[in-house]
Amino acid sequence: MTGQLPSAEVFIATSLDGFIARADGDIEWLVGRPTPEGEDFGYAAFIAGIGAIVMGRQSFDKVSGFPEWPYPVPVVVMSRSPDAVKVPEALRNKVRVTSATPLNLLRELDQQGVRRVYVDGGQVVRAFLDNGLIRRIIVTLIPVLLGQGRPLWGHDAREVELDLVKVQHFSNGFVGIEYRA
Repeated sequence: MTGQLPSAEVFIATSLDGFIARADGDIEWLVGRPTPEGEDFGYAAFIAGIGAIVMGRQSFDKVSGFPEWPYPVPVVVMSRSPDAVKVPEALRNKVRVTSATPLNLLRELDQQGVRRVYVDGGQVVRAFLDNGLIRRIIVTLIPVLLGQGRPLWGHDAREVELDLVKVQHFSNGFVGIEYRA
């Protein structure tokens, strides 16, 4: 334990109007877009050094249906009803489910020696933000207006001041924006 909480960081994509998925959870508008060959939009650099990933149940349900498990580090799924989250047998040694608060979860991860945590999923990101726990946010804006869907930021979130670190334009029209909180 270091006594200092791990750095909670966000790497996420949104539509230009701030949605991370359609209302039904569909993300085809994101994953079906053409991307330059070999371009990862900074993901490899971001994930390097991440010690754990924290996500909500809806995000977990989405990624657990992918053909291959995409994460090289332990994943913690946050849920108010942990017993209701079904972890496939193949992921039991890679995923755990908790009802811990964001602060208590970061304390647990600190005890395990984790220094950087990737926070993913709209509700979980907002919960960490509302508790003042996010230190870095990288948002990739996708040039599409969905009109409605699952918002990243929500409408009743507390005000959070951010400092711009970097803006990067990609050849397919995506824009990566990095902030420090």
